[in-house]
Amino acid sequence: MATGPGLESLVDQTISIITNDGRNIVGVLKGFDQATNIILDESHERVYSTKEGVQQLVLGLYIIRGDNIGVVGELDEELDSALDLSNLRAHPLKPVIH
Repeated sequence: MATGPGLESLVDQTISIITNDGRNIVGVLKGFDQATNIILDESHERVYSTKEGVQQLVLGLYIIRGDNIGVVGELDEELDSALDLSNLRAHPLKPVIH
């Protein structure tokens, strides 16, 4: 997992985080600390299902503990906005087992 300068370049960018319990949270990175606790603004959780389109649950300003973060990725907003999430089907992610 990237820490320090790796995340610094993503401040004020839209990122996607996959948590250890399999949640996908998308939002604008506003800050982080040495423990990789992350502050997101304008965030939402994307809930995937094989039966219906992706649900987006609005979270707003949200803090994620660093020890619950599995993956942090930059989001290509242009590609993301072109996706029709209402037609997207996928299995929910399984939790990470340590």
